[in-house]
Amino acid sequence: MTQARRTAMAHAQSTSPVLLTGFDPFGDETINPSWEAARALHGARIAGHRVIARQLPTSFARAPRVLRAALRELNPVSVICVGQAGGRAQISLERVAINVCAARIPDNDGAQPHEQPVIAGGPDAHFSRLPLQACLSALHAAAIPAEISNSAGTYVCNQVMYVLLHALRARRAMHAGFVHIPFVPAQVLEHRGTPSMALEHSVAALRVIVAATLDSSAAPRGTHAPRREH
Repeated sequence: MTQARRTAMAHAQSTSPVLLTGFDPFGDETINPSWEAARALHGARIAGHRVIARQLPTSFARAPRVLRAALRELNPVSVICVGQAGGRAQISLERVAINVCAARIPDNDGAQPHEQPVIAGGPDAHFSRLPLQACLSALHAAAIPAEISNSAGTYVCNQVMYVLLHALRARRAMHAGFVHIPFVPAQVLEHRGTPSMALEHSVAALRVIVAATLDSSAAPRGTHAPRREH
């Protein structure tokens, strides 16, 4: 590779955006904090990169198409997909997505897959390619409650994480992964004892995660689990 080519590639990477996604409301909810937090950072510049927020539909059929289109259009330097995890009290950095769709409730199109693969013939799992420990340390340093989670569920959030990492499996240098955030207080007014987090704290958490991801000098370590033979 020529020096000019290397310089051009480095410049392209330095100017590529960060893609941040959130979902539309689903179930009985009229708000989805994942989208509210993501869009609050739309247009922000973090570590020299512009954040582009895109909304994904809570739809097993449509979410992968919208995500793949955004990847093709934006060619981002890193991707962080965000979802709502009602009942959780802190920011959850998801470690793994599994090749299973098993919906407890219908999605926004009325689909409710049961024990279906995300991608037929794909690996059993894909692991996050975010710098999870660096993100966790940065969140704790900012006094934001956070954890590394070992289950992204089996709903559209898990599907999107799996599709994202599967789509980027040939781009080993790209950081990508999934983050769950709690309900906002307005969602739990009628459910005493259900944890929540103020939206501004979730926004601050995403800003910290983006900054820690961009600051990471280590190559992503995520990989996939082998496909089981049945």
